[in-house]
Amino acid sequence: MARFILAKLVKGVLVVLCVVVVNFFLIRLAPGDPASIMAGESGSSDPNYVAQLRTQFGLDRPLPVQMATYVLGVVRFDWGFSYRMKLPVLQLILDRLPATLLLMGSAFVFSVLLGIFLGVIASRTRYTGRRRWLDSLIVGGALLLYATPLFWLSLLMIVLFSVELGWLPAFGMETVGAGLTGWSRVLDITTHLVLPTVSLGSFYMAMYVRLTRASMLEVMGMDFVRTARAKGVAAPAVIRRHVLRNALLPVVTFSGIQLGQLAGGAVLTETVFGWPGIGRLMFDALMQRDYQLLLGVFLLTSAMVVVFNMLTDVIYRVVDPRIAFEGGR
Repeated sequence: MARFILAKLVKGVLVVLCVVVVNFFLIRLAPGDPASIMAGESGSSDPNYVAQLRTQFGLDRPLPVQMATYVLGVVRFDWGFSYRMKLPVLQLILDRLPATLLLMGSAFVFSVLLGIFLGVIASRTRYTGRRRWLDSLIVGGALLLYATPLFWLSLLMIVLFSVELGWLPAFGMETVGAGLTGWSRVLDITTHLVLPTVSLGSFYMAMYVRLTRASMLEVMGMDFVRTARAKGVAAPAVIRRHVLRNALLPVVTFSGIQLGQLAGGAVLTETVFGWPGIGRLMFDALMQRDYQLLLGVFLLTSAMVVVFNMLTDVIYRVVDPRIAFEGGR
């Protein structure tokens, strides 16, 4: 296990460094000049002033030199300086990271728990033949959520639960100017978290429903399940001890992929709901051509994807001890 984790760490570092280099050149190829944008915002179009800004931020150097300087800075945990925010990139990201992790964690737990629960119910009703309408209802609802665009679902939820019913707040992470503390502040943040969590997690929850249902039905038809039933083991025990544990392996695989995709989905969700996370920060940096901040956000999300995939491989060992990690493969 130690060799496996060490090998994964080495591979992960190499992957992140490759992503850093690729992202650097892709962003530099994007249209728009940060120096021209800064000069325009200050009300000056003087070419000498634009050239001065390019020299100040190192934009006049050759691309390989800029890339090497940035990679060396990343290794030293110096992710650059945001010319727009007038703050170090790492500080800006760390300030926004807790909000994004809170949203991602809530959406992940919501999608996994509800998706597996509904998938188990659908598979049991399908397998036993009782109340098969419930199976059709769950599968149809999951298909509807899967086919609904994320931004449209978010807007519909805002209109229904915030505008029409007035149950939940639509924007922000907490009530501005309320000055709440303690449990009152926790409750306020929770109410603001509900709509973004459901919006971001619904798509993945629908996939968990279908994946769990299909995996459960496949395992239910295997010989060891029929043997357990023939020995008189109660149906709930068969589902819990034999079927569900074996059916969870594909779910664990997909959950590791989902954690990486949640960071990308959070960009749209945070923008729609005004959630102050790194997704909203990345959107603002893109609009302002803040290259250093964009690179920092991309670096963080790439590292998160690598870490999540490593955790998925380790959880495989917990779910099914028969899987052996040999030599870091």
